[in-house]
Amino acid sequence: MRNAGPRHSSRKTAKPNNAAAQTTTHKTVKPKRGTQPRPHPSPAKQTERTETKQARILAMLRAPSGVTIDALMHATGWQQHSVRGFLAGVVRKKLGFNLVSAATEGGRLYRITDRTAPAAV
Repeated sequence: MRNAGPRHSSRKTAKPNNAAAQTTTHKTVKPKRGTQPRPHPSPAKQTERTETKQARILAMLRAPSGVTIDALMHATGWQQHSVRGFLAGVVRKKLGFNLVSAATEGGRLYRITDRTAPAAV
């Protein structure tokens, strides 16, 4: 084996870190003495809003005659795939309603029945 002489390190030397130049001072805001912190509103106390798109869709789905996807698209301004995703993801899975669909001459009708959907296995 041949000795090629002293090896030179290709490492760079670290520059000293000037921590004082990198830190910033932030004032912490403390509550005034004698004031009580306000609690966040709990979700149980919030009332259901009737003017939301979700509330409109659920009201339309509760009708005994049912509703078509076209009617839901018109009521919400959503595209067809968004309405179908809402029906599957929110109405069926998140809220647990039993969403029933039936094919008719005028298109597929969707409605919510009284029974709850069976639990997924």
